Amino acid sequence: MSTSQQVPTPQQVQEALATVNDPEIKRPITELGMVDEVTIAEDGVVAVRVLLTVAGCPLKDTINRDVTAAVGAVPGVTRVDLDLGVMTSEQRSGLHEQLRGGQAQRDIPFAQPGSLTKVFAIASGKGGVGKSSVTVNLAIALAQAGRKVGLIDADIYGHSVPAMLGMADTRPTQVDDLIMPVPTPSGVSVISIGMLKPRRDQVVAWRGPMLDRALVQMLSDVYWGDLDVLLLDLPPGTGDIAISLGQHLPGAEVVVVTTPQEAAAEVAERAGTMASMMHQRVVGVVENMSYLPCPHCTAEGKEHRLEIFGAGGGERVAATLGARFGYDVPLLGRIPLDPSLREGGDAGKPIVEADPTAPAAVELSEIAARLDGRGRGLAGMQLGLTPSSRF
Repeated sequence: MSTSQQVPTPQQVQEALATVNDPEIKRPITELGMVDEVTIAEDGVVAVRVLLTVAGCPLKDTINRDVTAAVGAVPGVTRVDLDLGVMTSEQRSGLHEQLRGGQAQRDIPFAQPGSLTKVFAIASGKGGVGKSSVTVNLAIALAQAGRKVGLIDADIYGHSVPAMLGMADTRPTQVDDLIMPVPTPSGVSVISIGMLKPRRDQVVAWRGPMLDRALVQMLSDVYWGDLDVLLLDLPPGTGDIAISLGQHLPGAEVVVVTTPQEAAAEVAERAGTMASMMHQRVVGVVENMSYLPCPHCTAEGKEHRLEIFGAGGGERVAATLGARFGYDVPLLGRIPLDPSLREGGDAGKPIVEADPTAPAAVELSEIAARLDGRGRGLAGMQLGLTPSSRF
């Protein structure tokens, strides 16, 4: 090292480390007490010891890369020697208490009066309408728009979100009894019962109280951090989870997914009505599998839609629910049939990410923009007011 080259200062290195976020907790590693030791040699070699929350942290390679890049960019640093250790049980307990904000029992953050997170529950009257595909793609579209997005796969029996995101075999990190949501390359943080099971092929056979506890655990025992949007993929129908959601998240807003045919539209109206019974606002209807663009006409530059499952289901559901509730329930969009939508879900590469110019991807992104841009109306929502007997 030449005598003219300046040795980096401890403050410069600490400032660089402060730019590195833990990929699961989404907060600076310096703030979380993960930086154990920093040594700076006269020749510009910086040795850093970082403590992982648990042994075998699935994202240690990400931490390694980010720390090396951040410290290596400091003027005067000639090499970065990174050592990854593991927190002691006492250090983990301290981190756990810090994340919980000193509370012994963690409340559901999205149910608190001061929460600024928009919560959208994606519901359907029946299975097979593509509700999970819609939810996953909306989550990614919102993340692409710069929002911090969380996704809960609340379809306990039919959890399919992890596979659609290519995360089926991924398990979340746990700090004591606090669970870290699984980050995805798209920027969406996700949690699912499928990620908490010991084996992927294990069957979930729970009844009401266990289902309620599972939902509460995913809402309160998971460290979500500061989210702009939280999406919940609900199971189809009007069962226990829909009721529990209304009890634990009365401020959640509901999006109803249907297909065009009469049978699907009728049961979709029931899902919307259940939300209203739980004093939740239905903010719109999405019609999936609306039509198939004729491939021959498209090749000739013409537009011809094949309405394989009929037409008008989405409009009917929106109009019926609006008349029933006394406020406007818009049709948010009509998503066409697209083989790449199904293929993306099977391959773990959702269409809005894998093929953003496809008609289905464009429509999904527009639906996400409509949800993102709407205000927080009070119609149909619980206000948390208690009547007074004083007059």
